[in-house]
Order: sequence, then structure tokens, then C-alpha cells
Amino acid sequence: MTGSDTSPASRHLPSGAHEAVRPGCALLRLETTESREGVLDGAWWPRSRDIGAELPALLSALTGHLGPVTRVGLDTAAWEGLPTRIVVEDRVVHIDSFPVGDDTVLITRGDQDVFSLLVVPPDAAPEAARAAMAQAVRADNVTQAERILIDTGSAHVPPD
Repeated sequence: MTGSDTSPASRHLPSGAHEAVRPGCALLRLETTESREGVLDGAWWPRSRDIGAELPALLSALTGHLGPVTRVGLDTAAWEGLPTRIVVEDRVVHIDSFPVGDDTVLITRGDQDVFSLLVVPPDAAPEAARAAMAQAVRADNVTQAERILIDTGSAHVPPD
């Protein structure tokens, strides 16, 4: 993308992904580049905050793109029932609790290759979720996850 490619239309995912993104659906987009200069490596829109129900599908999808995942870093305050490990495709994946915020998940492949994914809140509106995910996967993105969610209207607003 060029520097002038900042119109609202450029914040959308490719047309084929629009049908896949809908309320209650998990969607993963992973953008890898050789330089890995962007702040985020991808985005994830889980259906709920139940990590036991959501994480296996994410890890299976990531394993197909990245190879075996060894660790996942999550904010324990953001997820229900955070375990210390999970078995995915006959491999143990360790779950680490970090104060990374509920807007980010850290994925480790091997010993030190870490990927950072934006986490779109499960209750985000589809159009806002699409815009947030499109921004997160841009190779030239320098915006932090929390700011992306705020700017696109995807941020979780706690009830009064």
C-alpha cells in the first residue's frame, strides 16, 4: 500500500473476507512480511471471552501458517478460566499471564519468535471489527492495538 492509500475504503478487508466477518464469528488475519516492521502481526475476533472454547481454533489456524506454537501470552483479567496449558493437535502449548491488556494476544513459535495479534472484542460491530482488523494487518501499521480499537469504534465499553 502506498502512503496515500488512507481512504476509509482502504481500511476494509479484501472482499472475500466481508462475508466471513459477522457477529458471533471468529476470524483470523495474519500478515507476515520479511521486515516485520509493523506493531501487530495480525488480528483475532473471538466469539466470546471463554478461552477454553476460543483458543484451540486460533492455535490450530496459526499452526497451519506458522508451524508449532509453544506459548500464548494473555491478560488473565480479560479471559474466563485461563489455564496454564492447553493441548492442541497433540502438542502442549503453555499459557502465560501477562498484563498486555485485553486487546492483545502474544503467540510464541519456537523459543523466541513472538507474534502480536490485535484482539477485537467479541461484542464489536462487524463493520468496526473489519476496520480494526484491516488496520492491524497492514505491514506499515505503527498504531498500538488499544488505539486501533478506539479509532475504529471497536473498543469494549463496560456497562454503566
